[in-house]
Amino acid sequence: MLRIRFHLPFAAALIAVAPGFRAAAHPASLTPLPAGWRVATERMDGFPSEGLQLYALETSSTRAFCLAWDTRSPAVALRPVLGAQARTPTQFAAAEPGVVFAAVNAGYFGGNQSYSLVQRDGVVLSPNIKSVSRTFQGASVSYFPTRAALGLTPSGGLTADWIYHIGAGSSQIYSYAAPSPNRAGDAPQPVPTAAFPAGGAPWLMQQALGGSPMLVRDGVVRITDAEELIDVNNTSRRPRTAAGFTASSVMLIVAIEGDNPAGPAGMTLAETAALMRGLGCVAAINLDGGGSTSMVVGGRTTVRPGDGAERPVVAALVLADPVRSSSATSAPRITLPPWGAAIAAGSPLHLQVGAEGGGLEYQWQRDGRTLAGETRAS
Repeated sequence: MLRIRFHLPFAAALIAVAPGFRAAAHPASLTPLPAGWRVATERMDGFPSEGLQLYALETSSTRAFCLAWDTRSPAVALRPVLGAQARTPTQFAAAEPGVVFAAVNAGYFGGNQSYSLVQRDGVVLSPNIKSVSRTFQGASVSYFPTRAALGLTPSGGLTADWIYHIGAGSSQIYSYAAPSPNRAGDAPQPVPTAAFPAGGAPWLMQQALGGSPMLVRDGVVRITDAEELIDVNNTSRRPRTAAGFTASSVMLIVAIEGDNPAGPAGMTLAETAALMRGLGCVAAINLDGGGSTSMVVGGRTTVRPGDGAERPVVAALVLADPVRSSSATSAPRITLPPWGAAIAAGSPLHLQVGAEGGGLEYQWQRDGRTLAGETRAS
């Protein structure tokens, strides 16, 4: 029997003194800004004094806003949220406890059902969609795309990968070096596993959100809409929401306005990818767009919603003050138990476990004996 044992110390870790809030002077931008972009200081009231900024691009053809969060800053926490029913990003922000700086729409949905990954504090609240129906040789058949997701590891690292929830449940997530090579009109690729596509590895995240398609990967524009079997008016100019990160661990969340009479049309996927790369992203994914695109900062919308008013959505991404409610001061607990798995003798096995709380220690054991060197934390 293989098990993991957590040592739970009596004293929980304490959070440092709450960060100061923004004064009159503003620091330089967290990422170099391309021509036309500016720091939107007039919308940053209540932001922490460092680690979070808002940028604006307002021209005759483009209106976009970008939240920049330095993930090394203790003044801001990332909170993916999932609603039992659809609600606007403004409503998500109002419902979240503590001080909320901003809220942005997240991944895809239909009715009250999320089709994209929402993972919070190590717990998968909603998986990326595991199968889609497409026509092949005159019949509707199932395809199993590995769609894009952006994750924050427990140690604070950022990654964007093609992922799939392998097995019957949703907690066992694998990432791959390249997406499963599906194409509309071709025969479906096999259901992804730990071995297919090649280069699979357990994807162990603390916070994560899914979308589609990948826009930027390894510092270059790489749009994998064909492989991910996603059609969201890809070549038309529409409102867009995207998220990515720079080489210096700054997360960028962008909302692009569109679909408004006498206003900017929006952007294609290719234009959105180029914008994210221009802001310095080494990786970026597309999120739900169109009428779903909305970014709320300090309780006020930034881009004008394409529907004329904010659309209720099922999931959102919230940036908030972690000091007001943080798992680092809570009692240690396991949030993601290791899953059961059948395995042939002599074959390798990957298990994962998630936990949160103050002062965690861990060690894998088998039949009461410590397995030295078998634990990898992320």
